[in-house]
Amino acid sequence: MVPTLEEQICFALYSASRALTARYRELLEPLGITYPQYLTMLVLWETGFATVSTLGERLHLDSGTLSPLLRRLEQAGLITRSRQSDDERVVRVSLTPAGTDLRARAASVPEAICASTGLALDDLVALRDQVELVGASVRSSL
Repeated sequence: MVPTLEEQICFALYSASRALTARYRELLEPLGITYPQYLTMLVLWETGFATVSTLGERLHLDSGTLSPLLRRLEQAGLITRSRQSDDERVVRVSLTPAGTDLRARAASVPEAICASTGLALDDLVALRDQVELVGASVRSSL
């Protein structure tokens, strides 16, 4: 017998993801960035720069999805893209001063998201770790 919709792990994850993404949209709109752009900025704030391929690996995005996202961030003046001189196939993505400054304006986002979940920080960290394990396991079975 097929489990009901509410018994499906895929629906629980999907529903939670949609709710979280909607909350992020609300928080990020005043910053002028979308949720996928925020994720990209998180990587760049952590590292200062990255290649397009590294961003794709970290974000689990293909270049067809990542390229327009990066173009919009560049048009907004938050990043620059340049080809590496030693290998022109490699595109390096770097923060602009405006992109670096945006980090301070986005600093309250994680706390607001944590508060929205209704979970204690320890429980939220444990849940994140479990969901990451699920994702890694599923990706490895593809």
